[in-house]
Amino acid sequence: MSTEQLPEWLGQRAALTPGRLAVLAADGQWSYRELDERAEGAAQQLRALGVQPGDRVALLAENSAAYAALVHAIPRAGGVLVPLNLRLTISELATQLRARRVRLLIHSQRETARAWAVAAQGGQPGCAGLEALVAQRVPSPGVRPVELARVHSIIATSGTTGQPKGVLLTVGNLTWSAVGSVLALGVGPSDRWLACLPFFHIGGLAILVRAALAGLPVVIHARFDPAAVNAALDEQQVSLLSVVATMLERLLAARGERPFPASLRCVLLGGGPVPPALLETCARRAVPVVQTYGLTEAASQVTTLLPEEAGRTGGSAGKPLFPTEVRIVDAHGAPLPAGTLGEIVVRGPTVSPGYDGEPPPERPGGWLRTGDLGWLDDEGYLYVSDRRDDLIVSGGENISPAEVEAVIRQHPAVAEVAVVGVRDPVWGQQVVAVVVPASGQSLQADAILGHCRARLAGYKVPRRVVVQAELPRTASGKVQRGQLRTWLEGEAVPPGESGRLSS
Repeated sequence: MSTEQLPEWLGQRAALTPGRLAVLAADGQWSYRELDERAEGAAQQLRALGVQPGDRVALLAENSAAYAALVHAIPRAGGVLVPLNLRLTISELATQLRARRVRLLIHSQRETARAWAVAAQGGQPGCAGLEALVAQRVPSPGVRPVELARVHSIIATSGTTGQPKGVLLTVGNLTWSAVGSVLALGVGPSDRWLACLPFFHIGGLAILVRAALAGLPVVIHARFDPAAVNAALDEQQVSLLSVVATMLERLLAARGERPFPASLRCVLLGGGPVPPALLETCARRAVPVVQTYGLTEAASQVTTLLPEEAGRTGGSAGKPLFPTEVRIVDAHGAPLPAGTLGEIVVRGPTVSPGYDGEPPPERPGGWLRTGDLGWLDDEGYLYVSDRRDDLIVSGGENISPAEVEAVIRQHPAVAEVAVVGVRDPVWGQQVVAVVVPASGQSLQADAILGHCRARLAGYKVPRRVVVQAELPRTASGKVQRGQLRTWLEGEAVPPGESGRLSS
Protein backbone atom coordinates (compact mmCIF):
# COMPACT_ATOMS: atom_id res chain seq x y z
CA MET A 1 0.00 0.00 0.00
CA SER A 2 1.30 3.47 -0.91
CA THR A 3 2.39 5.82 1.87
CA GLU A 4 -0.23 8.20 0.45
CA GLN A 5 -2.95 5.66 1.23
CA LEU A 6 -4.29 3.92 4.32
CA PRO A 7 -6.90 1.24 4.97
CA GLU A 8 -10.50 2.44 4.98
CA TRP A 9 -11.57 3.13 8.58
CA LEU A 10 -14.69 0.99 8.80
CA GLY A 11 -13.43 -1.87 6.66
CA GLN A 12 -10.26 -2.15 8.74
CA ARG A 13 -12.18 -2.03 12.01
CA ALA A 14 -14.68 -4.66 10.86
CA ALA A 15 -11.80 -6.93 9.85
CA LEU A 16 -10.07 -6.49 13.21
CA THR A 17 -13.02 -6.69 15.63
CA PRO A 18 -16.13 -7.73 13.70
CA GLY A 19 -18.17 -8.68 16.76
CA ARG A 20 -17.45 -5.56 18.77
CA LEU A 21 -20.42 -3.25 19.33
CA ALA A 22 -20.34 -0.23 16.98
CA VAL A 23 -23.54 1.78 17.41
CA LEU A 24 -26.49 1.89 19.80
CA ALA A 25 -29.41 3.99 18.58
CA ALA A 26 -33.18 4.01 18.38
CA ASP A 27 -33.00 2.46 14.90
CA GLY A 28 -30.47 -0.27 15.64
CA GLN A 29 -27.77 -1.84 17.77
CA TRP A 30 -25.10 -3.04 15.37
CA SER A 31 -21.71 -4.66 15.61
CA TYR A 32 -18.86 -3.44 13.44
CA ARG A 33 -19.48 -6.34 11.07
CA GLU A 34 -23.12 -5.34 10.68
CA LEU A 35 -22.30 -1.65 10.31
CA ASP A 36 -19.76 -2.56 7.63
CA GLU A 37 -22.23 -4.80 5.79
CA ARG A 38 -24.98 -2.17 5.89
CA ALA A 39 -22.52 0.41 4.61
CA GLU A 40 -21.53 -1.96 1.81
CA GLY A 41 -25.17 -2.57 0.88
CA ALA A 42 -25.80 1.18 0.81
CA ALA A 43 -22.67 1.82 -1.26
CA GLN A 44 -23.76 -0.68 -3.90
CA GLN A 45 -27.22 0.91 -4.08
CA LEU A 46 -25.68 4.36 -4.41
CA ARG A 47 -23.61 3.19 -7.36
CA ALA A 48 -26.77 1.69 -8.87
CA LEU A 49 -28.44 5.09 -8.48
CA GLY A 50 -25.70 6.59 -10.63
CA VAL A 51 -23.26 7.98 -8.07
CA GLN A 52 -19.90 8.41 -9.78
CA PRO A 53 -16.47 9.15 -8.26
CA GLY A 54 -16.44 12.73 -7.02
CA ASP A 55 -20.22 13.19 -7.06
CA ARG A 56 -21.57 15.18 -4.12
CA VAL A 57 -24.16 13.29 -2.07
CA ALA A 58 -26.10 15.33 0.51
CA LEU A 59 -27.58 13.85 3.67
CA LEU A 60 -30.60 15.43 5.37
CA ALA A 61 -31.39 13.43 8.48
CA GLU A 62 -31.27 13.37 12.26
CA ASN A 63 -28.57 11.38 14.04
CA SER A 64 -29.11 7.61 13.77
CA ALA A 65 -27.32 4.32 13.21
CA ALA A 66 -28.37 4.57 9.55
CA TYR A 67 -26.72 7.99 9.32
CA ALA A 68 -23.51 6.50 10.71
CA ALA A 69 -23.60 3.81 8.03
CA LEU A 70 -24.00 6.42 5.26
CA VAL A 71 -21.03 8.43 6.55
CA HIS A 72 -18.95 5.42 5.51
CA ALA A 73 -21.06 4.28 2.55
CA ILE A 74 -21.02 7.52 0.53
CA PRO A 75 -17.20 7.69 0.25
CA ARG A 76 -17.09 3.93 -0.34
CA ALA A 77 -19.37 4.45 -3.35
CA GLY A 78 -17.01 7.16 -4.63
CA GLY A 79 -19.10 10.10 -3.51
CA VAL A 80 -18.34 13.11 -1.33
CA LEU A 81 -20.46 13.46 1.80
CA VAL A 82 -22.35 16.77 2.18
CA PRO A 83 -24.16 16.79 5.55
CA LEU A 84 -27.03 19.28 5.70
CA ASN A 85 -28.08 21.32 8.71
CA LEU A 86 -31.58 20.31 9.79
CA ARG A 87 -32.22 23.76 11.24
CA LEU A 88 -32.02 25.51 7.88
CA THR A 89 -35.09 26.57 5.93
CA ILE A 90 -36.04 24.95 2.63
CA SER A 91 -34.66 27.91 0.67
CA GLU A 92 -31.39 27.87 2.64
CA LEU A 93 -30.99 24.14 2.05
CA ALA A 94 -31.73 24.59 -1.65
CA THR A 95 -29.04 27.26 -1.83
CA GLN A 96 -26.54 24.81 -0.37
CA LEU A 97 -27.53 22.09 -2.85
CA ARG A 98 -26.88 24.44 -5.73
CA ALA A 99 -23.64 25.76 -4.25
CA ARG A 100 -22.32 22.23 -3.63
CA ARG A 101 -23.59 20.89 -7.00
CA VAL A 102 -25.28 17.97 -5.27
CA ARG A 103 -25.97 14.89 -7.42
CA LEU A 104 -28.15 12.97 -4.94
CA LEU A 105 -30.07 13.97 -1.79
CA ILE A 106 -30.51 11.25 0.82
CA HIS A 107 -33.13 11.91 3.48
CA SER A 108 -34.62 10.24 6.51
CA GLN A 109 -38.29 9.28 6.51
CA ARG A 110 -39.03 12.17 8.82
CA GLU A 111 -37.49 14.64 6.34
CA THR A 112 -39.14 13.26 3.18
CA ALA A 113 -41.50 16.15 2.48
CA ARG A 114 -38.85 18.79 3.10
CA ALA A 115 -36.27 16.90 1.05
CA TRP A 116 -38.47 16.86 -2.03
CA ALA A 117 -39.23 20.57 -1.61
CA VAL A 118 -35.53 21.29 -1.23
CA ALA A 119 -34.67 19.23 -4.29
CA ALA A 120 -37.27 21.08 -6.37
CA GLN A 121 -35.59 24.39 -5.58
CA GLY A 122 -32.02 23.14 -5.41
CA GLY A 123 -31.23 22.02 -8.93
CA GLN A 124 -33.38 18.87 -9.08
CA PRO A 125 -30.96 16.26 -7.69
CA GLY A 126 -32.28 12.75 -7.25
CA CYS A 127 -33.72 11.76 -3.87
CA ALA A 128 -33.34 8.51 -1.93
CA GLY A 129 -34.63 7.31 1.43
CA LEU A 130 -32.00 6.72 4.10
CA GLU A 131 -33.69 3.80 5.80
CA ALA A 132 -34.11 1.83 2.58
CA LEU A 133 -30.45 2.26 1.68
CA VAL A 134 -29.22 0.55 4.85
CA ALA A 135 -31.86 -2.18 4.99
CA GLN A 136 -29.77 -4.77 3.13
CA ARG A 137 -26.59 -6.28 4.54
CA VAL A 138 -23.94 -7.17 1.95
CA PRO A 139 -20.64 -8.83 2.95
CA SER A 140 -17.66 -6.57 2.34
CA PRO A 141 -15.12 -7.78 -0.26
CA GLY A 142 -12.24 -6.81 2.05
CA VAL A 143 -10.28 -3.86 3.32
CA ARG A 144 -9.87 -1.16 0.68
CA PRO A 145 -7.04 1.37 0.43
CA VAL A 146 -8.09 5.02 0.49
CA GLU A 147 -6.08 8.02 -0.69
CA LEU A 148 -5.27 10.47 2.11
CA ALA A 149 -5.75 13.46 -0.21
CA ARG A 150 -9.22 12.39 -1.30
CA VAL A 151 -12.02 14.73 -0.21
CA HIS A 152 -14.28 12.84 2.18
CA SER A 153 -16.73 15.56 3.23
CA ILE A 154 -17.78 19.13 2.62
CA ILE A 155 -18.87 20.61 5.94
CA ALA A 156 -20.59 23.95 6.29
CA THR A 157 -18.98 26.35 8.73
CA SER A 158 -21.11 27.52 11.64
CA GLY A 159 -21.90 30.78 9.91
CA THR A 160 -21.60 33.04 12.97
CA THR A 161 -20.33 35.98 10.93
CA GLY A 162 -21.81 35.45 7.47
CA GLN A 163 -22.89 32.87 4.91
CA PRO A 164 -21.53 29.38 5.65
CA LYS A 165 -18.65 28.18 3.51
CA GLY A 166 -18.12 24.60 2.41
CA VAL A 167 -14.97 23.34 4.11
CA LEU A 168 -13.21 20.56 2.20
CA LEU A 169 -12.09 17.81 4.57
CA THR A 170 -9.90 15.02 3.25
CA VAL A 171 -9.49 11.47 4.50
CA GLY A 172 -6.11 12.56 5.83
CA ASN A 173 -7.57 15.57 7.68
CA LEU A 174 -10.15 13.44 9.47
CA THR A 175 -7.74 10.58 10.16
CA TRP A 176 -5.07 12.73 11.77
CA SER A 177 -7.66 14.59 13.82
CA ALA A 178 -9.04 11.31 15.13
CA VAL A 179 -5.56 9.95 15.85
CA GLY A 180 -4.65 13.07 17.84
CA SER A 181 -7.89 12.91 19.81
CA VAL A 182 -7.55 9.21 20.61
CA LEU A 183 -3.94 9.62 21.72
CA ALA A 184 -4.83 12.53 24.00
CA LEU A 185 -7.89 10.93 25.58
CA GLY A 186 -6.51 7.41 25.81
CA VAL A 187 -9.72 5.78 24.61
CA GLY A 188 -10.09 2.01 24.56
CA PRO A 189 -12.66 -0.70 23.81
CA SER A 190 -14.23 -0.33 27.26
CA ASP A 191 -15.14 3.29 26.50
CA ARG A 192 -18.48 4.42 25.10
CA TRP A 193 -18.94 7.78 23.43
CA LEU A 194 -22.35 9.46 23.59
CA ALA A 195 -23.07 11.45 20.42
CA CYS A 196 -25.73 14.11 20.92
CA LEU A 197 -24.02 16.77 18.82
CA PRO A 198 -25.50 16.70 15.30
CA PHE A 199 -23.58 14.66 12.74
CA PHE A 200 -23.88 17.53 10.25
CA HIS A 201 -21.52 19.45 12.54
CA ILE A 202 -17.84 18.50 12.61
CA GLY A 203 -17.98 17.97 16.38
CA GLY A 204 -20.53 15.20 15.87
CA LEU A 205 -19.13 13.72 12.67
CA ALA A 206 -15.64 13.42 14.15
CA ILE A 207 -16.97 11.07 16.86
CA LEU A 208 -17.82 8.48 14.21
CA VAL A 209 -14.31 8.62 12.75
CA ARG A 210 -12.64 8.31 16.16
CA ALA A 211 -14.90 5.41 17.06
CA ALA A 212 -14.08 3.46 13.90
CA LEU A 213 -10.35 3.96 14.37
CA ALA A 214 -10.38 3.03 18.07
CA GLY A 215 -13.08 0.36 17.84
CA LEU A 216 -15.40 1.77 20.48
CA PRO A 217 -19.21 1.95 20.59
CA VAL A 218 -21.15 5.14 19.94
CA VAL A 219 -24.40 5.75 21.78
CA ILE A 220 -26.35 7.84 19.28
CA HIS A 221 -29.11 10.30 20.21
CA ALA A 222 -31.22 11.78 17.44
CA ARG A 223 -30.99 15.21 19.08
CA PHE A 224 -29.92 16.74 22.34
CA ASP A 225 -32.39 16.16 25.16
CA PRO A 226 -31.05 16.74 28.70
CA ALA A 227 -33.27 14.10 30.31
CA ALA A 228 -32.33 11.48 27.71
CA VAL A 229 -28.62 12.25 28.02
CA ASN A 230 -28.76 12.03 31.81
CA ALA A 231 -30.56 8.69 31.56
CA ALA A 232 -27.93 7.35 29.14
CA LEU A 233 -25.12 8.45 31.45
CA ASP A 234 -26.75 6.62 34.34
CA GLU A 235 -27.80 3.46 32.52
CA GLN A 236 -25.51 2.81 29.53
CA GLN A 237 -21.97 3.04 30.93
CA VAL A 238 -21.12 6.12 28.86
CA SER A 239 -17.57 7.26 29.53
CA LEU A 240 -17.11 10.06 26.95
CA LEU A 241 -19.46 12.91 26.10
CA SER A 242 -19.04 15.85 23.70
CA VAL A 243 -21.08 19.03 24.31
CA VAL A 244 -20.95 22.80 24.04
CA ALA A 245 -21.43 25.14 26.99
CA THR A 246 -25.17 25.70 26.52
CA MET A 247 -25.81 21.96 26.39
CA LEU A 248 -23.79 21.35 29.54
CA GLU A 249 -25.64 24.10 31.40
CA ARG A 250 -28.97 22.49 30.47
CA LEU A 251 -27.66 19.05 31.41
CA LEU A 252 -26.60 20.26 34.85
CA ALA A 253 -29.90 22.06 35.42
CA ALA A 254 -31.91 18.96 34.52
CA ARG A 255 -29.77 16.71 36.73
CA GLY A 256 -30.03 18.84 39.84
CA GLU A 257 -27.53 17.88 42.52
CA ARG A 258 -27.40 14.18 41.59
CA PRO A 259 -23.76 13.16 41.10
CA PHE A 260 -22.61 11.82 37.76
CA PRO A 261 -21.73 8.11 37.60
CA ALA A 262 -18.13 6.99 37.97
CA SER A 263 -18.24 5.56 34.44
CA LEU A 264 -18.28 9.13 32.99
CA ARG A 265 -14.59 9.96 32.85
CA CYS A 266 -14.45 12.79 30.33
CA VAL A 267 -16.80 15.55 29.14
CA LEU A 268 -15.30 17.34 26.15
CA LEU A 269 -16.44 20.95 26.19
CA GLY A 270 -15.97 23.03 23.05
CA GLY A 271 -17.77 25.53 20.87
CA GLY A 272 -16.03 28.69 22.06
CA PRO A 273 -14.87 30.38 25.25
CA VAL A 274 -16.47 28.78 28.33
CA PRO A 275 -18.09 30.92 31.04
CA PRO A 276 -15.92 30.78 34.18
CA ALA A 277 -19.03 30.25 36.31
CA LEU A 278 -19.78 27.05 34.41
CA LEU A 279 -16.28 25.73 35.03
CA GLU A 280 -16.63 26.58 38.71
CA THR A 281 -19.92 24.69 38.89
CA CYS A 282 -18.35 21.67 37.23
CA ALA A 283 -15.41 21.73 39.64
CA ARG A 284 -17.76 21.94 42.63
CA ARG A 285 -19.84 19.03 41.37
CA ALA A 286 -16.82 16.93 40.28
CA VAL A 287 -17.88 16.90 36.62
CA PRO A 288 -14.83 15.67 34.61
CA VAL A 289 -14.83 18.54 32.11
CA VAL A 290 -11.92 18.97 29.71
CA GLN A 291 -12.00 22.04 27.52
CA THR A 292 -11.18 21.75 23.85
CA TYR A 293 -10.56 24.23 21.07
CA GLY A 294 -11.24 23.36 17.48
CA LEU A 295 -12.75 24.47 14.22
CA THR A 296 -14.20 22.93 11.10
CA GLU A 297 -11.18 23.98 9.03
CA ALA A 298 -8.98 21.77 11.25
CA ALA A 299 -11.34 18.76 11.26
CA SER A 300 -12.49 19.36 14.87
CA GLN A 301 -10.10 19.32 17.83
CA VAL A 302 -6.92 21.41 17.78
CA THR A 303 -6.13 21.51 21.49
CA THR A 304 -7.57 19.54 24.42
CA LEU A 305 -6.89 19.25 28.11
CA LEU A 306 -5.86 15.73 29.09
CA PRO A 307 -8.43 13.84 31.20
CA GLU A 308 -6.10 13.89 34.22
CA GLU A 309 -6.09 17.70 33.96
CA ALA A 310 -9.87 17.97 34.21
CA GLY A 311 -9.61 20.11 37.34
CA ARG A 312 -6.97 22.49 35.95
CA THR A 313 -7.87 26.06 36.80
CA GLY A 314 -7.77 29.07 34.55
CA GLY A 315 -10.02 27.95 31.71
CA SER A 316 -7.33 26.58 29.41
CA ALA A 317 -8.31 24.65 26.28
CA GLY A 318 -5.20 22.48 26.68
CA LYS A 319 -2.19 21.78 24.51
CA PRO A 320 -2.10 20.99 20.77
CA LEU A 321 -3.00 17.47 19.75
CA PHE A 322 -0.45 15.38 17.88
CA PRO A 323 0.67 16.30 15.21
CA THR A 324 -0.88 19.80 15.19
CA GLU A 325 1.07 23.01 15.82
CA VAL A 326 -0.38 26.19 17.33
CA ARG A 327 1.05 29.70 17.45
CA ILE A 328 -0.13 33.14 18.52
CA VAL A 329 0.68 35.87 16.00
CA ASP A 330 0.16 39.59 15.50
CA ALA A 331 -1.73 41.25 12.65
CA HIS A 332 1.27 40.71 10.34
CA GLY A 333 1.67 37.02 11.18
CA ALA A 334 4.74 37.46 13.40
CA PRO A 335 4.89 35.11 16.41
CA LEU A 336 4.11 36.66 19.79
CA PRO A 337 5.68 35.71 23.14
CA ALA A 338 3.93 33.64 25.80
CA GLY A 339 1.17 35.48 27.62
CA THR A 340 0.49 37.91 24.76
CA LEU A 341 -2.99 38.12 23.24
CA GLY A 342 -3.06 37.60 19.48
CA GLU A 343 -4.55 35.54 16.68
CA ILE A 344 -4.48 31.75 16.94
CA VAL A 345 -2.88 30.08 13.90
CA VAL A 346 -2.77 26.34 13.25
CA ARG A 347 -0.57 24.11 11.10
CA GLY A 348 -0.56 20.39 10.41
CA PRO A 349 -2.17 17.55 8.46
CA THR A 350 -5.61 18.17 10.02
CA VAL A 351 -5.92 21.52 8.24
CA SER A 352 -8.37 21.64 5.33
CA PRO A 353 -6.99 22.29 1.83
CA GLY A 354 -9.57 25.06 1.44
CA TYR A 355 -13.18 25.87 0.62
CA ASP A 356 -15.41 24.39 -2.04
CA GLY A 357 -15.59 26.56 -5.14
CA GLU A 358 -12.73 28.83 -4.07
CA PRO A 359 -9.06 28.89 -5.08
CA PRO A 360 -6.61 27.37 -2.59
CA PRO A 361 -6.03 29.90 0.19
CA GLU A 362 -2.68 31.56 0.72
CA ARG A 363 -1.11 30.23 3.91
CA PRO A 364 2.46 31.48 4.38
CA GLY A 365 4.44 28.70 6.02
CA GLY A 366 1.37 26.49 5.97
CA TRP A 367 -0.30 28.38 8.84
CA LEU A 368 -4.11 28.65 8.93
CA ARG A 369 -5.27 31.96 10.35
CA THR A 370 -8.28 30.99 12.45
CA GLY A 371 -9.67 34.45 13.18
CA ASP A 372 -9.80 33.49 16.87
CA LEU A 373 -8.00 35.38 19.63
CA GLY A 374 -6.11 33.79 22.48
CA TRP A 375 -2.74 33.32 24.15
CA LEU A 376 -0.32 30.57 25.14
CA ASP A 377 1.15 30.37 28.61
CA ASP A 378 4.74 29.43 29.44
CA GLU A 379 3.84 25.73 29.46
CA GLY A 380 2.17 25.79 26.05
CA TYR A 381 -1.45 25.73 27.25
CA LEU A 382 -3.88 27.61 25.00
CA TYR A 383 -6.42 30.11 26.33
CA VAL A 384 -9.15 31.19 23.91
CA SER A 385 -10.57 34.69 24.22
CA ASP A 386 -12.82 35.69 21.32
CA ARG A 387 -13.44 35.62 17.64
CA ARG A 388 -11.27 38.31 16.04
CA ASP A 389 -14.34 39.39 14.07
CA ASP A 390 -16.21 39.85 17.38
CA LEU A 391 -13.60 42.10 18.97
CA ILE A 392 -15.16 45.50 19.69
CA VAL A 393 -13.10 48.61 18.99
CA SER A 394 -14.65 51.68 20.62
CA GLY A 395 -12.81 54.98 20.70
CA GLY A 396 -9.57 53.21 19.87
CA GLU A 397 -9.92 50.77 22.79
CA ASN A 398 -10.17 47.00 22.20
CA ILE A 399 -13.01 45.40 24.16
CA SER A 400 -13.42 41.65 24.59
CA PRO A 401 -17.10 40.60 24.44
CA ALA A 402 -16.28 37.54 26.54
CA GLU A 403 -15.00 39.74 29.38
CA VAL A 404 -18.17 41.85 29.45
CA GLU A 405 -20.36 38.75 29.17
CA ALA A 406 -18.61 37.12 32.12
CA VAL A 407 -19.43 40.12 34.29
CA ILE A 408 -23.08 40.30 33.22
CA ARG A 409 -23.55 36.57 33.83
CA GLN A 410 -22.77 37.19 37.49
CA HIS A 411 -26.05 39.10 37.86
CA PRO A 412 -28.61 36.74 39.45
CA ALA A 413 -31.43 37.75 37.10
CA VAL A 414 -29.45 36.86 33.94
CA ALA A 415 -29.64 33.42 32.32
CA GLU A 416 -27.73 34.15 29.09
CA VAL A 417 -26.00 37.10 27.50
CA ALA A 418 -24.32 38.05 24.23
CA VAL A 419 -22.29 41.22 23.81
CA VAL A 420 -21.69 42.70 20.37
CA GLY A 421 -20.31 45.88 18.87
CA VAL A 422 -22.61 47.97 16.67
CA ARG A 423 -21.71 50.94 14.49
CA ASP A 424 -21.41 54.32 16.18
CA PRO A 425 -20.74 57.58 14.28
CA VAL A 426 -18.56 58.99 17.07
CA TRP A 427 -16.82 56.03 18.71
CA GLY A 428 -16.67 53.65 15.74
CA GLN A 429 -18.51 50.99 17.69
CA GLN A 430 -20.56 50.92 20.86
CA VAL A 431 -21.02 47.99 23.23
CA VAL A 432 -24.51 46.46 23.32
CA ALA A 433 -25.58 43.60 25.59
CA VAL A 434 -28.44 41.27 24.67
CA VAL A 435 -29.63 39.45 27.79
CA VAL A 436 -32.04 36.59 28.48
CA PRO A 437 -33.66 36.74 31.92
CA ALA A 438 -33.51 33.81 34.29
CA SER A 439 -36.75 31.90 34.81
CA GLY A 440 -39.23 33.96 36.80
CA GLN A 441 -36.97 37.03 36.83
CA SER A 442 -37.52 40.47 35.35
CA LEU A 443 -34.62 42.51 34.09
CA GLN A 444 -34.11 46.25 34.22
CA ALA A 445 -31.48 47.92 32.08
CA ASP A 446 -30.39 50.27 34.89
CA ALA A 447 -29.65 47.31 37.17
CA ILE A 448 -27.46 45.63 34.56
CA LEU A 449 -25.66 48.86 33.75
CA GLY A 450 -25.03 49.61 37.42
CA HIS A 451 -23.74 46.05 37.88
CA CYS A 452 -21.30 46.58 35.00
CA ARG A 453 -20.14 50.04 36.13
CA ALA A 454 -19.09 48.58 39.46
CA ARG A 455 -16.97 45.89 37.79
CA LEU A 456 -15.74 47.21 34.44
CA ALA A 457 -13.79 50.14 33.08
CA GLY A 458 -16.12 52.81 31.78
CA TYR A 459 -15.36 52.19 28.11
CA LYS A 460 -16.34 48.51 28.52
CA VAL A 461 -19.77 49.18 30.02
CA PRO A 462 -22.61 48.55 27.51
CA ARG A 463 -24.24 51.65 26.07
CA ARG A 464 -27.46 49.71 25.60
CA VAL A 465 -29.10 46.62 27.11
CA VAL A 466 -31.63 44.62 25.12
CA VAL A 467 -33.86 41.98 26.74
CA GLN A 468 -34.71 38.97 24.59
CA ALA A 469 -36.52 35.68 25.21
CA GLU A 470 -33.64 33.75 23.59
CA LEU A 471 -30.38 34.15 21.72
CA PRO A 472 -30.03 32.98 18.11
CA ARG A 473 -27.61 30.06 17.92
CA THR A 474 -26.04 27.86 15.28
CA ALA A 475 -26.54 24.09 15.23
CA SER A 476 -23.30 23.73 17.17
CA GLY A 477 -24.57 25.98 19.96
CA LYS A 478 -22.60 29.12 19.14
CA VAL A 479 -24.32 32.48 19.47
CA GLN A 480 -24.94 34.07 16.06
CA ARG A 481 -23.40 37.42 16.88
CA GLY A 482 -23.59 38.52 13.28
CA GLN A 483 -27.38 38.11 13.29
CA LEU A 484 -27.66 40.06 16.53
CA ARG A 485 -25.41 42.82 15.21
CA THR A 486 -27.42 43.14 11.99
CA TRP A 487 -30.67 43.38 13.94
CA LEU A 488 -29.31 45.93 16.42
CA GLU A 489 -28.11 48.08 13.54
CA GLY A 490 -31.65 48.09 12.18
CA GLU A 491 -31.02 45.94 9.12
CA ALA A 492 -33.09 42.89 10.04
CA VAL A 493 -36.05 41.72 12.11
CA PRO A 494 -35.21 40.72 15.68
CA PRO A 495 -34.31 37.08 16.30
CA GLY A 496 -36.92 35.10 18.19
CA GLU A 497 -39.51 37.22 20.00
CA SER A 498 -39.46 40.98 19.71
CA GLY A 499 -36.91 42.49 22.08
CA ARG A 500 -37.41 45.35 24.51
CA LEU A 501 -34.74 47.96 23.95
CA SER A 502 -33.41 49.77 27.00
CA SER A 503 -30.80 52.49 27.15
